[in-house]
Amino acid sequence: MSDAPTLGSFLRRLRGQEGWTLKQMSERTGIPVSTLSKIEHNRLTLSYDKLLQLAQKLGLRMSELFAESSEPADPQQQPVTARRSVGKLDRAVRVETANYDYFYMNTELRRKRMIPIVTKIRARTVEEFGELVRHSGEEFIYVLQGAVEVHTEFYDPVVLHEGESIYIDSNMGHAYIAAEGCTEATVLGVCSSAEEKLMESLMTLQGQEVVEAGGQRRSKSAL
Repeated sequence: MSDAPTLGSFLRRLRGQEGWTLKQMSERTGIPVSTLSKIEHNRLTLSYDKLLQLAQKLGLRMSELFAESSEPADPQQQPVTARRSVGKLDRAVRVETANYDYFYMNTELRRKRMIPIVTKIRARTVEEFGELVRHSGEEFIYVLQGAVEVHTEFYDPVVLHEGESIYIDSNMGHAYIAAEGCTEATVLGVCSSAEEKLMESLMTLQGQEVVEAGGQRRSKSAL
């Protein structure tokens, strides 16, 4: 079995280090043995609520489940991990803000250098959006549905329609709003950064709120 850095391989290594059986880890976390087994074999991911439960029961921070790895000393020696993750919207970690509804994809993969996010954009004016956001790295946005008006700190606004995209420096203040005549737009975004806690940073922007299965809401939790 590959040692590619996934949530499953992380849990396998952790169990090995602690000398736990799957049953013992199940007893510690409250997650069924069958579920843990599927995770370890990279056949299942977890909702945000279950990831939080897993982290708390194992005495970990959420950021450790999405930790970045350091670069190898010699880039030529970087191993081929051959890892992959098939994402589905109904398995994504959903996080909601006043302006956006985020769906974080492929969350079972750890040490990602890119964070893929499907986002539904509801804000329709800059005034409604509020202060421009900024974070480390760069990002790519591709419009899947509707039209998006992109506001940035140093450029005039630009409107993107379905099939159009933009690539920006995320350190520059920016905001995405639904363009005139569009009540809601959907985009695919990919954020990339050398920052070790990119996932954590993104998930704590704009007072985000986790939307659990069944529509229940909770305020953002410390990662």
